[in-house]
Amino acid sequence: MKKLQINKIPSSISSELNRLSKYMDEVSEKHQISIMNWPGYSDEPEVSFKIAYTSQELIIKYEVTEYYVMAQYTESNQSVFQDSCVEFFVTPITEGPYYNFEFNAIGTCLMQTGLARHDREPGDNDVIKRIRRLPSLGFKPFSEQKGKQSWSLLIALPLEILFGHPEPDLSGKIIRANLYKCGDKLRYPHYLSWNPIKTDRPDFHRPEFFGVMEFN
Repeated sequence: MKKLQINKIPSSISSELNRLSKYMDEVSEKHQISIMNWPGYSDEPEVSFKIAYTSQELIIKYEVTEYYVMAQYTESNQSVFQDSCVEFFVTPITEGPYYNFEFNAIGTCLMQTGLARHDREPGDNDVIKRIRRLPSLGFKPFSEQKGKQSWSLLIALPLEILFGHPEPDLSGKIIRANLYKCGDKLRYPHYLSWNPIKTDRPDFHRPEFFGVMEFN
C-alpha cells in the first residue's frame, strides 16, 4: 500500500486557476499513475499527478501523454470513463461510503457515492458545478484523435463536499484514496492505477486497495 504526504498551500494562490496550475508545476511532487494491474491491455499512456490542499479545496493536477484522445461527453454524470478519463476515488472517513470523481479530458465530471460498486448515488449537479476545473484542451467536445499528444487537467475540489464543512482542520488527518487513468471506448482501452489492485479483471471500485494520504 502506497502512502504520501499532502502539503498545504496558501489559499491566496488558488484564487485564479492558471496561477494555481503554474504553482503546482513548480512546488508539488509528481506521482505516477502507472500500474497495469490486468494483462491484455497493450496501450500504456504516461500519467502522473500532483496533489495539495488549501483550507477550502483539495487540489489535483493530472498530466497525461497518450496516443488516442477522446472527450465526447459534456454533461455531468455522463459516462466520461468511456472517454480519455482520469479519476479520484476517496474515502474521507475511516468507515463509510467512498466517493468517485471521474473527469474526461475536457473536465466533464461523473460523481457518485456509496459503499460498493452497485447502488451508488449520483452527485447533485449543483454540487458538481462547484468543482473548479482547468483542462488544457479546453471545454469543447471532440471525437477520438490519433497521434501522440499531452494534456493536463487541474481539479480544485471543495473540502466541504468531502467533510461536510468548508474549512475543516485537516492537519494530521488521514484519508484513503486511489487515482486512475482509463478510456473504455478508446481504440485501445487501458486501465492504470496509482495504488495496485489485486483483482482478476478491471475494477476500480475496490476501496480495500486504496492507498494512504496524510495531510501535513
